[in-house]
Amino acid sequence: MQKIVSDPKIMMGKPVISGTRITVELILEKLAAGETPQQIIEAHPRLSDEGIKAS
Repeated sequence: MQKIVSDPKIMMGKPVISGTRITVELILEKLAAGETPQQIIEAHPRLSDEGIKAS
């Protein structure tokens, strides 16, 4: 299954993690700000470690 998808009907076509409305951009911003993958998953329980790695 593809982890990153883009659909013009979801988040204006921005790449998102499949099955969520969580953008790749958001994940990358959080990682750049120093958050750990575990902190991101705690804040967004629908995310998985695989989704973060795919970003």
